[in-house]
Amino acid sequence: MEGRASPPQNSRTRPAAVLCRGPVEPLIFLANFALVLQGPLTTQYLWHRFSADLGYNGTRDRGGCGNRSSDPTMQEVETLTSHWTLYMNLGGFLVGLFSSTLLGAWSDCVGRRPVLVLASLGLLLQALVSIFVVQLQLHVGYFVLGRILCALLGDFGGLLAAGFASVADVSSSRSRSIRMALLEACIGVAGMLASLLGGQWLRAQGYANPFWLALALLIVMALYAAFCFGETVKEPVTARLFTLRHHRSIVQLYMAAAPEKSRKHLALYSLAIFMVITVHFGAQDILTLYELSTPLCWDSKLIGYGSAAQHLPYLTSLLVLRLLQYCLADTWVAEIGLAFNILGMVVFAFATITPLMFTGYGLLFLSLVTTPVIRAKLSKLVGKSEQGALFSAVACANNLAMLTASGIFNSVYPVTLNFMKGFPFLLGAGLLLIPALLIGILEKAKPHPEFQQFPQSPDLPTPEDRGQREQREHSSTGSMHVGF
Repeated sequence: MEGRASPPQNSRTRPAAVLCRGPVEPLIFLANFALVLQGPLTTQYLWHRFSADLGYNGTRDRGGCGNRSSDPTMQEVETLTSHWTLYMNLGGFLVGLFSSTLLGAWSDCVGRRPVLVLASLGLLLQALVSIFVVQLQLHVGYFVLGRILCALLGDFGGLLAAGFASVADVSSSRSRSIRMALLEACIGVAGMLASLLGGQWLRAQGYANPFWLALALLIVMALYAAFCFGETVKEPVTARLFTLRHHRSIVQLYMAAAPEKSRKHLALYSLAIFMVITVHFGAQDILTLYELSTPLCWDSKLIGYGSAAQHLPYLTSLLVLRLLQYCLADTWVAEIGLAFNILGMVVFAFATITPLMFTGYGLLFLSLVTTPVIRAKLSKLVGKSEQGALFSAVACANNLAMLTASGIFNSVYPVTLNFMKGFPFLLGAGLLLIPALLIGILEKAKPHPEFQQFPQSPDLPTPEDRGQREQREHSSTGSMHVGF
């Protein structure tokens, strides 16, 4: 959009085509359902595509799950699949690291809807490229192109940043933890349903139809974001997208002076959530391999039950968090969740029979109360005009944690097979002691009163200030403004 920024009093009337003021939760549900539906399908498609190209028929030894095939062709198929999956992940992360931080801070000025629409369109483009690859047998490198296009428009990380920021915009200090947990529950329920549907549908009808369903869901999601989502930023203003100010606003979160050292708390809580997510995704990366191999030797049916059990804590954590909030502070609920998470990891490390493995899953029923509590605490340490920048930083920490988890746990697992197969789970239990200590220490030294009760810091301009400043720059330089 070129020209003058609209005055704040007229900014609410700009999205005239909005049909209703819907919440952000349906967007997150649809997005994660489509992503979880596509993820395993893409990996399996790569496997079967390379198998067909190399003439590998996929047969395996039936003498027992411990008898691994030494067929060099199979090893080449595994290597190619792993490498292309890595290329997609790296491409998405490196591009998304720039775009999601840019878009999240931009949303503090222009509102959450533009970012939600852009991220929805990015996910839609990725699904469309995947359909072309599957239907037309295009080169698998187009999967990487689709991933990069999606990341350019914000990816799922940008969607989450805008989603959590919108929840922080409209929730009170008291209800924020439960609202964050509800948003995470949408992620978990969507993942559980998509996991159960995707495998069955793939066996019944092949790859194409599940991808078409994902595309249809993402079209609905983009339309919802554009016409049904209720904007939560009260006075959005026109602001330029491509400017370093958005990245500087994220740096200022951790560097600018603030009352009672709240910025140090911000950095330490960010480290705590980074550690929790690293262990969560690291354990998730190796659980299927751990269950497939000896001594557990699970078949596809048990693997499916295990996958559903991995997503169940999203629901149980939400319910238990709501119950425990009546008698405990959020901090101690998070500590209890970490304690059960550590116990579950220890049980996984020594599980040699199926009942013990499911006991470990049962102990994880509270494992996901920690992240919504930390997100709520983080949002209370910044001003209302910094929520988008904050959750962009958290989204980057989330992506970095996923890459770190994959590197650490997938490297440690094969090295420790000879002396203790479950050692990575013990490592995860040990790493979780770090956020447990940090949360306890920060609770004792928390700043009072909370940062949002103070006036806006002079170092951190409000969205209106930024919009007016960029308006002046536009009049003098003739620069193009990007806005919705």
